[in-house]
Amino acid sequence: MKFIHRLNEFVGRMASWLNTVLVLLVCGDVVSRYLFNDSAAWVMELEWHLFALVFLFGAGYTLRHDRHVRVDLFYSRFSVRDQALVNIVGGIVFLIPWCILLIVVSTRYAWVSYLIGEGSPDPGGLPARYLIKFTIPIALFLLLLQGIVSVWESLLTFREGRKAGQVEAEPIHEGL
Repeated sequence: MKFIHRLNEFVGRMASWLNTVLVLLVCGDVVSRYLFNDSAAWVMELEWHLFALVFLFGAGYTLRHDRHVRVDLFYSRFSVRDQALVNIVGGIVFLIPWCILLIVVSTRYAWVSYLIGEGSPDPGGLPARYLIKFTIPIALFLLLLQGIVSVWESLLTFREGRKAGQVEAEPIHEGL
């Protein structure tokens, strides 16, 4: 459990730095477009790819820190034990099966893209589009691992009737 926490912590923090790169790239693109009336297809595609990486690789990190989107109308008023039960049921019924299904489907999707050597359909676009497509099953696998840990921690919380001692991740520089 510590390894999965540390892994998603590291990946999430690295993905967060992509926001800085994305902002700089967009600013450069806007300056280029409006001051020099010049834009390149690869730049716009790189913007989309960076946004996808931030979103995809941030998913496990977001779940790890319990910052994902949920309908919090009733959940926040539940007892710790009832919240744990909601997390267990949601994880087992929705999160884990959907991650597995999407990993299978997206792996095939990326593999076909690789086999045909898919690149950008735009002249001057990025080559090897399959690389970004392979990030989908990788990120979903990280989310799946974090979901399994989350369900396990919720089981402990439910059993104990209070917030179980969450596994803290040690800093990543101390080794994966």
